[in-house]
Amino acid sequence: MNLDIVFKKNKDWIKRKLNEDQNYFEKLGEGQNPELLFIGCSDSRVTAEELMGLGPGDAFIHRNIANMVIGTDLNAMSVVEYAVEHLKVNHVVVCGHYGCGGVKAAMQSADLGLLNPWLRNIRDVYRIHNKELNAITCEEKKYERLVELNVQEQCVNLIKTAAIQKAVRGRGLIVHGWIFDIHTGDLVDLKIDFESILNDIREIYHLD
Repeated sequence: MNLDIVFKKNKDWIKRKLNEDQNYFEKLGEGQNPELLFIGCSDSRVTAEELMGLGPGDAFIHRNIANMVIGTDLNAMSVVEYAVEHLKVNHVVVCGHYGCGGVKAAMQSADLGLLNPWLRNIRDVYRIHNKELNAITCEEKKYERLVELNVQEQCVNLIKTAAIQKAVRGRGLIVHGWIFDIHTGDLVDLKIDFESILNDIREIYHLD
């Protein structure tokens, strides 16, 4: 890629925005007030704002390999804390996608170097749900189901955090688990039954 093209496209974008609204960048500079935090995958095909039909300022975005929410990841935890405590978002979305390279890599018995500690968290999702996954004979269906279960477990990891629990109780914040179907462009709400899932761990993770 010739990077000069990027700067040309930037100028074209500025012109389009100013044609739509002469005060666009003045408004953008006044600050942000997003309604949702979107935690997605770093995959170059999964552009968060575009797939939701949103623009700058509409969503606070965090992306990493396979849309993980790991308690020891200070980057992710700082994003959650800032979005929930300071930006006061009312919705937190974990969005996975079919065709996820991180999830596929985690399904392989291979030494992937620096990626190993990160992928171990996805392999733990497989371990937790191994009975369901091992009962699926079609490898592609198993792969897609692991993508969905990974979203579910990352949502549970979110709900374990103090910031999320306080916001749920204090202002009714809602956690959502979504899938982006890369083959059709559809966003799918997994409609996860968090109450049922959390019953078994509430005694350990619930905060007063």
